[in-house]
Amino acid sequence: MWLANLDYVDLSMSKTRNAKFKIGQVVRHRLFPFRGVVFDIDHEFNNTEEWYQSIPAEVRPRKDQPFYHLFAENAETEYIAYVSEQNLLPDTSGEPVRHPQVAEVFERDEKGSYRPRNSLLH
Repeated sequence: MWLANLDYVDLSMSKTRNAKFKIGQVVRHRLFPFRGVVFDIDHEFNNTEEWYQSIPAEVRPRKDQPFYHLFAENAETEYIAYVSEQNLLPDTSGEPVRHPQVAEVFERDEKGSYRPRNSLLH
């Protein structure tokens, strides 16, 4: 689960697509004030239809794109987020992510990047 394959084949178009963001990368939401660390990637939407329909139609993302599982945080709290690629941007602040599960899954290197802990590698 923690080390998702970043490449996948889009059978409808017969080409290989790459996820824009990688496991351990810090990203921020394009519209809402939160950021987080990517811990898993779905090559396309893989959540419930109820969850999808709960998103207002005017901002509802396409299903045919990568979706990212994030250890997320905003000014008030930490949580798990599920976000479409079109709604994410790289976070270049260099600030550590305070979500408590980040330290369980990732190690932060001297450059501030996150990499999976060796015990999680398959």
